[in-house]
Amino acid sequence: MATAINVKSSCSEEEWQARQRLAACYRIFAYLGWDEMIFNHITLKVPGEDDAFLINPYGLHFSEVTASTLVKIDIDGNTLDGSTYPVNKAGFTQHSLFHRELPDVHAIIHTHTTATMAVSSVEGGLQPINFYAAAIVPRLAYHKFEGITVHEDEGPRFLASLGKKRMMMLENHGPVVMGRTLEQAFLNHWVLQRACEIQMQTLSMGKPVMIGEEVIQKHLDNLSQASIDPLQQGVPEFDAMVRLIDREDRSWRE
Repeated sequence: MATAINVKSSCSEEEWQARQRLAACYRIFAYLGWDEMIFNHITLKVPGEDDAFLINPYGLHFSEVTASTLVKIDIDGNTLDGSTYPVNKAGFTQHSLFHRELPDVHAIIHTHTTATMAVSSVEGGLQPINFYAAAIVPRLAYHKFEGITVHEDEGPRFLASLGKKRMMMLENHGPVVMGRTLEQAFLNHWVLQRACEIQMQTLSMGKPVMIGEEVIQKHLDNLSQASIDPLQQGVPEFDAMVRLIDREDRSWRE
């Protein structure tokens, strides 16, 4: 608790709110089984500080992350909040590139869920064979596997593969999902995860029914009509999950 008080007293109210939101996201991922031991990362830019972002402390499970244990670093990897926790180099190298080069990207998610890794490891990747995939396939980029992402010289190839899209499958590895907000990135990851889970089940049953390009475009055009507020993409869904994890454990708020 002393650490939480110290961190909270030394940062802006906007940063503390961002810390709490990101800590909640880690707990939601743990609840949904999207954690991977102490690995993988979700990052969020610090409001009002373009060169600073928050990342999980390397060594803690997603279910242990709290607002005060998140590490504030700059795009060069320098710790800005006095944290004694290390940062995963693979997470920093990849996320700092996108935070530096893509001004519209404020949140980045990278996971190794079974479903997304499986789909990233088959020829053709995600196929337009279900409701969720129809919303993702046209917006999903792919990047060839080059090994663990600790080499800065892979950066230009990452950006070339991504292009104008904001979701990318690292082939044989897993997804990188970006968003203008944390809530948007969360919702896009959820949809991608569901699309991959359903694809795995569908392909185990037989030949899938493909969705045509015209229907996919119609589907994309009409998605906003299913939103509570199109300008708050992902917020109602994220808030619902926050209420759920609060009923389990509220320690992430500290």
